Amino acid sequence: MDRYLIKELAWFFLFSVGLLSSLGVSIGTVSDLGYKITEYKLPIPVAILIFAYKIPEYVAYALPISILLTSLIIYGRLNSDRELVALLSIGISFYRIVLPALIFSLIITGITFLLNELIVPAANYQASLLQNPYIAETELNLQKRDVFYIEYKSTVDDSAQLKNIYFAERYYQQSLQQVTIISFNRGNISQIITAKSARWNRQRQVWDLVAGKINRFDEAKATNTLEEFTKKQLPLSDTIFKIAQKKRSLEEMNIRQAKEYLRLIEDSGKPIDLAKLTVRIQQKYAFPFICIVFIIIGSALGAKYSQINRSKSFGLCVAIVFLYYLLAFVIGSLGITGILSPWVAAWLPNLVGLTFGGYLIFSVND
Repeated sequence: MDRYLIKELAWFFLFSVGLLSSLGVSIGTVSDLGYKITEYKLPIPVAILIFAYKIPEYVAYALPISILLTSLIIYGRLNSDRELVALLSIGISFYRIVLPALIFSLIITGITFLLNELIVPAANYQASLLQNPYIAETELNLQKRDVFYIEYKSTVDDSAQLKNIYFAERYYQQSLQQVTIISFNRGNISQIITAKSARWNRQRQVWDLVAGKINRFDEAKATNTLEEFTKKQLPLSDTIFKIAQKKRSLEEMNIRQAKEYLRLIEDSGKPIDLAKLTVRIQQKYAFPFICIVFIIIGSALGAKYSQINRSKSFGLCVAIVFLYYLLAFVIGSLGITGILSPWVAAWLPNLVGLTFGGYLIFSVND
């Protein structure tokens, strides 16, 4: 029985993944690439490579949907052909009948997690690198403008005190352009540094500033001094360079890279950006487990309603996926706004799905 069920599930699952991935990448990528070819003169060979690099992302999206569709159709067929009735009549519980599907979903969950961690971010990053030279408005190019970082220092009572504010109009070829650094002492501005450009000197662990000025303010003496320089080295933090050198959007980072970036910006990032990144990291953990949720719901619905044929299964699959992503979007938004914790915002949709699926399986077995 186990071999039979897994064989039935596996064949239709592979067919579904191929079908849904093809549809997804065609609808989601071809029109966009066609626009970029005509509008930005993106070369056709480059567009073909970008198309290939986008396939893993759509395969990752197709895996959970395919497992839902597969469980709906296979268990629905078992029900309509009375095979399910035969198994139940000889004393096999529905829990035991659904066990092979659950094991199958665990395997797909692992594949989904590995795909999203090892392949999809790297492939999306390569696709971005290919189109960046031709399209100025890409996220990677835009994030190199208006680079901003706030540096704090710890005090005796472990509170954070403002130390420096760093700003650069642009990051280009390992250099910050049109740099402004505002330093503070006990909450008051102590100096303002401006420079045409700045580089990080890795050997000496200092900034190499070019063509700038230093305005120093002495609050006690109520005076200020101006120093102009052609070149100057200053021992400042290198964090803004690390932020500027980030070459990946959130969709192009795996969990480790996202956590590293979160540590970089946790002091200076906007609260909404920090919350969004924290929720997204938790969602990267939670997303693969939707395979388990979907196979429980799909197998229970297929076994419960014998009138579900293939066309109805497709419609029901679309409805379930839409409701899940709508629920995930709403709950994720509550996590970003701070109403829910990031962990709850990421995992609650799965818990709701498991509860609903558990109820359906219990009702089938009862």
